[in-house]
Amino acid sequence: MRCNGVVTRFKLFLLASALGSLLSAAPPRPPAKFRPITVGTGLKGGYMVAAVDMNADGRPDLIALAEGLPELVWYENPGWQRHVIVSGVSRMIAVAAADLDGDGVPELVLTHGFSVTGPRSKGILLLLTHNGDPRQPWKSREFDRVPTAHRIRFLDPDHDGKLVLAVSPMVNMDAAKPGYDDHVPIFVYQPGEWKRQEISRVFQGELHGMNVVDWNGDGREQLLTACATGIHLVSRQRSGAWKVQHIASGNTEPWPRAGSGEAVLGKLGTRRMIAAIEPVHGNMVVAYRKQGSKWQRQVLDESFVVGHAIAVGDLNGDGVDEIIAGYRGAGQSVYIYSADDRNGNRWTRRPLDAGEMSGASCVVADFNLDRRPDIACIGDRTANLKIYENTGN
Repeated sequence: MRCNGVVTRFKLFLLASALGSLLSAAPPRPPAKFRPITVGTGLKGGYMVAAVDMNADGRPDLIALAEGLPELVWYENPGWQRHVIVSGVSRMIAVAAADLDGDGVPELVLTHGFSVTGPRSKGILLLLTHNGDPRQPWKSREFDRVPTAHRIRFLDPDHDGKLVLAVSPMVNMDAAKPGYDDHVPIFVYQPGEWKRQEISRVFQGELHGMNVVDWNGDGREQLLTACATGIHLVSRQRSGAWKVQHIASGNTEPWPRAGSGEAVLGKLGTRRMIAAIEPVHGNMVVAYRKQGSKWQRQVLDESFVVGHAIAVGDLNGDGVDEIIAGYRGAGQSVYIYSADDRNGNRWTRRPLDAGEMSGASCVVADFNLDRRPDIACIGDRTANLKIYENTGN
């Protein structure tokens, strides 16, 4: 029986290998099609959208953050009713969500009072908690101030269920234009204590992008950052110390066109892929693929005006991620980039929303629970929030 078990496992291994080879050789599926649905308007200076289940009903809702509004709002799936979370805030720049107390409704951290000039930036960090009904205004408590605080993310760095909050300023509070050439820190906070701990000060210039990834697929989460010196991976080691690993240099032109502005992790079958906007608020959509020990940089588009939104998702179910990217300047559009082959050697651009979405932020989630990934985007100059419902291919 033991020998038969070994033979069976070996046969299963061969079958899995053969299927893997067939999948890797198969061409990508036809692209998915999308139906736009307007969720919200009047979102002056729309900056960030987050897909979060706000009322524990199993459906992802939408949090909409607009710099020009004095209130943070969320839209309830499926009817997309608008609810106010907190009022009396100004210059909001980021929000992060996590269910810290296990009641099914997330706690939120909001940073507002943003300015890229340190002495004028309050960088207020608020903890927001519901009062029993998440549709009613939430309680808020300030727990710190980090001048130029720009990105905030919850992550599980040890795969033990114990989340930490990471906060990255955009520039050093004492740095000045045009170079912003001082070092920029990253801080973490332990929920409940909310005490600031610096974990890094290696970044220089503008630190614009910071997203959570599971780099090795082992449940331990890391931060993928994008700044003037390129793309980096920030991870906590088993010793408890934090390590910063340089991935790629980004755009190599002199500052202010150096480095990367946003970076997200995707996949080409079983291979990692990084999608980026370069440089900060730049004109390029870029894909990175690992070649040997280095990451090969491939520019997919150079037509953006103030590029800002980027996301990835397997929109047509073929195991290869598409790239969703948008820009806020003249022309204000969002596009989908699809690999023409499973190795990502060639890409095709298709419009998702040409001219009616000033793409500041996009997220991928299954909003109607049909097992197809949909897209939501918020617009800056267009001041709108839309869902693009995946109707299949």
